[in-house]
Amino acid sequence: LRVVPRSSSCILPPAFFAVAMAQMLLGMGNPLLDVSANVDDELLKKYDLKPNDAILAEDKHQPLYADLAAKPDVMYIAGGATQNSIRIAQWLSQRAGATAYMGCVGKDDNAQKMREVCEKDGVNVAYMVHETVPTGVCGVCVNGVHRSLVTTLAAANEYKITHLEQAENWALVEKSSIFYSSGFFITVSPDSMEKVAKHACETNKTYCLNLAAPFIIQVPPFKATLTKLMPFVDILFGNETEAVEFAKSEGWTETDVSAIAVKVSQLPKENGSKPRTVVFTQGAEATIVAINGEIQTYPIVALPQEKIVDTNGAGDAYVGGYLSGLLEGKDVAECCKRGAYAGSVIVQQPGATYPEKPNYEG
Repeated sequence: LRVVPRSSSCILPPAFFAVAMAQMLLGMGNPLLDVSANVDDELLKKYDLKPNDAILAEDKHQPLYADLAAKPDVMYIAGGATQNSIRIAQWLSQRAGATAYMGCVGKDDNAQKMREVCEKDGVNVAYMVHETVPTGVCGVCVNGVHRSLVTTLAAANEYKITHLEQAENWALVEKSSIFYSSGFFITVSPDSMEKVAKHACETNKTYCLNLAAPFIIQVPPFKATLTKLMPFVDILFGNETEAVEFAKSEGWTETDVSAIAVKVSQLPKENGSKPRTVVFTQGAEATIVAINGEIQTYPIVALPQEKIVDTNGAGDAYVGGYLSGLLEGKDVAECCKRGAYAGSVIVQQPGATYPEKPNYEG
């Protein structure tokens, strides 16, 4: 393992990664209405929830949403990991038409609320609308600075590749130069992810994927899709827990996050014209970036404990900030700086929310 300074030649020029100012980012994922509230340890124990975890709801979790709705501080927020990141990228970009998003919602008020929020942000939403299944929800249990996410996918689970293939939607794919999905979408429409990933490879565009949560790596069918996608992944995001879990799933002995990032960056890749970039966040620690087997680290924005309100969406915000840099053709250092800024803003807000305008100085 070799750690190199930021001035090393392994840092590629902006033009290598990039994208002209007029190009577009397309996200595909699971649109969810977040139901967020502060909870105590007793409620976490009641539903067998772990801090800083994300799971799909079982039958035993269904009463949780009513429990959260009864809390005096409950908030309803347009969410879902990928939608969060796309909204943040659009917010930092402040450029009309910079982003678009696909996923499945129900024909209900919750979907309309999310559509209105996204369109106000400037995101071009192309939802598939299910006539009978309601919009999905995510219970966000905030416990101090930790959060636990419990998702009922509902309509989000109904997304079909036929929607992607409709002429007006595939036109968005052809217009876009950067694609992003959280690994959570693997549970819903792996064929859609594979089609877009292969399109990106064939047209020398940029395909980005997030490991999302340990269960995506642990569950055999989901891991199989992840393995199938990996050769097409140009930029892989994850956190330190997911990095270690990925190493285990590959049968590797490494537990050091930097060493794992190096190995992931060197996995086989279909598009040999650009190396894979691996971005592993580590909470309050520096972000690790591996390219071509070499490591760089980039700082986060350090905040005093009293300024941290809610960590929900911090990882999504980091990705959104990073993607906004890609949209403008910025280098890795600037992308990470934007990611760190976005993450620092989100944790100072209740829920995955942010001010109307960014106060970012690049």
